[in-house]
Amino acid sequence: MNRKIVILSMVLGLSSCEELFFEDEVSSTSPQTNLDYLWNEVDKKYSFFEVKNIDWEEEKTRHEAMIYEGMSDDSLFQVLGSMMTELRDDHTNLISSFNVSFFGVRFNAQDNFDFRIIQDNYLPRDYYISGPFTHDFIANNQIGYIRFPSFTGTINFTNLGFILDRYKDTEGLIFDLRENGGGAVSDVFALLSRLIDEETLIYQSRIRNGKEHSDFSELESAYLEPYPGTRYTHRPVVFLIDRGTYSAGSFTSLATKAIPNITLIGDTTGGGLGLPNGGQLPNGWRYRFSITQAFTNEQASKLEAGLESEVNADNYENGVPPDIYAIMDWTNMDTDEVLERAIDEILK
Repeated sequence: MNRKIVILSMVLGLSSCEELFFEDEVSSTSPQTNLDYLWNEVDKKYSFFEVKNIDWEEEKTRHEAMIYEGMSDDSLFQVLGSMMTELRDDHTNLISSFNVSFFGVRFNAQDNFDFRIIQDNYLPRDYYISGPFTHDFIANNQIGYIRFPSFTGTINFTNLGFILDRYKDTEGLIFDLRENGGGAVSDVFALLSRLIDEETLIYQSRIRNGKEHSDFSELESAYLEPYPGTRYTHRPVVFLIDRGTYSAGSFTSLATKAIPNITLIGDTTGGGLGLPNGGQLPNGWRYRFSITQAFTNEQASKLEAGLESEVNADNYENGVPPDIYAIMDWTNMDTDEVLERAIDEILK
């Protein structure tokens, strides 16, 4: 397999994985049948049971006691959605025509971002908007600030090339990924390829492939190649993160651990380093949950040395930690303390 696109291949291959994993569906509205089906699917394929110390057998016993024949669809959804929420994973959802279950990891920490503070106190009124990026000069034109709220899959040669050329003479760049809930993984590679000068092993991943909760494939390496055009590699780059930085945002944060000129500042991310896959219950509701794991190169080396429990105890699925911790002071609505810390780090 081509090394540099392993993770993309894994994403694209999930549809075929679904064909492999999910057997012929059986139509049924029985609460017990649907609970059994969902519990078994998660039991066979979810990838973070051991990382999160989840007693899945106990969850079945506890939630099974709440169901009965003749219960309403809404009541059954509450029970099955509650069981899925016990995975503590925002890549886990139960989806019906009347509700969607979710965990909400970002609510486990304080709010750490308000774009209005930046608009009112740091950016000019006529700031630039280039594709998915909102940006302009800050700190007396010494730094380029780029707000990136979602991985929309729309990063391209034009918008990113324009930005890097505009700020090529600055002392540093700040990419604000706070409250970025993720999206297209292709954007991770498009963005980071502009910030390196040589091929870089940015992370490694594996997929759950057996009945035991500890059954996984061999590690696959994800390589990043430098973009052949305009890049920004000669000055420091800071990525701002918080508990709302999730999924592709966490993959980006994880990858920066392998890129020396990038510093993470803010709070721990929300996690979301397992790629989701799903299917359909016998009653027609859809579901999804994580079936892979991703690691830094250091964590991957520990796994290869047999230190599985050590890696599980510090797995970044529970959040990629910042290099420099900084949080907002909500008694001061004129200052973004996280952004200020990034400015100080670049201009020190």
